[in-house]
Amino acid sequence: MPAPFRPRRFLPAQIDLTSTDALAPVFDQLTQRLAAAPHAEALEAWLEEYGEVGAAISEVFAQTYIAMTCQTDDAAREAAYLHLVENVEPWLKPRQFELQKALVAHPGFDALPSYYDVWRRSVRNHVALYREANVAREVEESKLCTQYNKLIGAMTVEFDGQEQTLAQMGRVLLENDRARRQQAWELVANRRLQDAEALEEIFDQLLRLREEIAREAGFANHRDYQFAAKERFDYTPEDCLRFHDAIEQACVPFLRELHRQRAAALGVDTLRPWDLSVDPHGFPPLKPFDGAADLVQKSQAIFAQLDPRLAASFALLSEHGLLDLESRKGKAPGGYQETLREARLPFIFMNAVGVHSDVTTLLHEAGHAFHSVAAREQKLGEYRDSPLEFAEVASMSMELIAAPQLEKFYTAEEADRARREHLEKIAAFFPWMAIVDAFQHWIYTHPGHTRAERRACWEGLMERFGGLESFAGYEAAKACLWHRQLHIFLLPFYYIEYGIAQLGALQMWGQARRDTGRAIDAYLHALALGGSRPLPELFEAAGLKFDFTAGTLVPLMAEVREAIGRAP
Repeated sequence: MPAPFRPRRFLPAQIDLTSTDALAPVFDQLTQRLAAAPHAEALEAWLEEYGEVGAAISEVFAQTYIAMTCQTDDAAREAAYLHLVENVEPWLKPRQFELQKALVAHPGFDALPSYYDVWRRSVRNHVALYREANVAREVEESKLCTQYNKLIGAMTVEFDGQEQTLAQMGRVLLENDRARRQQAWELVANRRLQDAEALEEIFDQLLRLREEIAREAGFANHRDYQFAAKERFDYTPEDCLRFHDAIEQACVPFLRELHRQRAAALGVDTLRPWDLSVDPHGFPPLKPFDGAADLVQKSQAIFAQLDPRLAASFALLSEHGLLDLESRKGKAPGGYQETLREARLPFIFMNAVGVHSDVTTLLHEAGHAFHSVAAREQKLGEYRDSPLEFAEVASMSMELIAAPQLEKFYTAEEADRARREHLEKIAAFFPWMAIVDAFQHWIYTHPGHTRAERRACWEGLMERFGGLESFAGYEAAKACLWHRQLHIFLLPFYYIEYGIAQLGALQMWGQARRDTGRAIDAYLHALALGGSRPLPELFEAAGLKFDFTAGTLVPLMAEVREAIGRAP
């Protein structure tokens, strides 16, 4: 792992941060030094020490999580991660809470400069929500999430004479042979159904724990608890429901129009789930790269073309070995960017199999990485992160800003095709996001519901927001589609952020279409603020409106429609 961004001044250079015995004197000393800090100036100095400890511990957790997700079938890695979850984290939380409670009561807390306003609000919120009785529940929740990752990571099928991960099977859905696409889709769907009961059981246990956590903290339901825990100070559950309505108005008819065009181009009367990814005009699947090294090299070339600051930031990942990109058996699903908080460097994890969506994923995660690097100079450790709604603007904007440079991967004709497909996926994303978010609103505001009622809710939302593809004969697979959405299991209510951020990203795309250099300047300026401003001000700093009503969504979708219509 890379060296700390700045040498430690408070923590010993050599200390086992996975040992509570080693951590105990550190927290004792922090407590004593906080009590001895007489005024705001001394409190600021103490915050630097506290931030150093927090960054170092966070990095150990990040390293252990990365190791575990990179190989979920490695017992030693799993044991190391579970040690942190079961032993260290429950030990840490009450001590961190006691320090935060003492902070709020400190005479210098309110006298700190205005720079600390957003952080002050966050600390007060955390103190108000904390319940010691929930620590054990959160440990159990983390263990269940690990079970989900392990179950999904172990899913493989036999196809073309070899064992393949479900991510690898996605390549077949891009092929022109419809019979092979159907066979591949059925294999994957049936494999998921084999573990459907186990996944439902995991979710039922998560649901019970989350309801208990919410009640313990004094909330009527887990939705309202999560809105407080995720510090959604700038919008409400009702705003989200209105966003769903706007999507139904602006995006669902457009998605269904695209599906009618797809069915006509494919020459089929009924669109099926295995028809949604293939090129409808019969072009072969895009093959953008050959192996992870080629993916990295071509992506680096894109960033160099766009801006030297982006190129330098991305180069840091290769230089420090902070990329694990290719799919393999035993690897956790999905993709993420994790920041090593002491080194102040990003790590990117994904499951590349050699298709265009891998390019988009790397551009997306690189946007997060650029955010991490841009904000690394923020004095307060908490400000080196930003609210998720804006963090995803960083990533989704990069997908769109980089799109004009896709010729680094393709011929001009292929790049045009990739850009069109990307915009079509954005049009399809909003309805899917609405389904996932609305599903969670229903789940967590209907305690005691049955699995049959949950299934009926899911199917109703599919009807409201879905496209024109038919699942006739595959009703069980349709009812379990939500099992593949890891956010529902691992990160409850972390999905509306993508929708809010996509609105910001489309606005940033509009800026870049007019003046790319100016747009990147605005982008990096806002990213450098980290989390030091409230969410609407972060949007404003990038020249974006923080608004997710039909008034914003309708004209943006009109611009997407226009750009798709102009593509060859």
